[in-house]
Amino acid sequence: MKVTVCIGSSCHIKGSRLVVEQLQNLISENHLENTVELAGTFCLGQCQKGVCVTIGDDFFSVTPENVVEFFNENVLAKA
Repeated sequence: MKVTVCIGSSCHIKGSRLVVEQLQNLISENHLENTVELAGTFCLGQCQKGVCVTIGDDFFSVTPENVVEFFNENVLAKA
């Protein structure tokens, strides 16, 4: 599973660095290093929607405040 987080300027201002750090920790805590690939990308064209995250063709708007919920529902449940 590949999880891609936008690290462009708009998403950076909205907390993409914190989202990436939390996802790295959650992947490690759940021993998913061999199952989940975390990647960064520049603008996904959805700047108004918060930190843009994709899993395959699915788009998500993630914040540092809801990253655990996002991870549990969309990564952990499907890993």
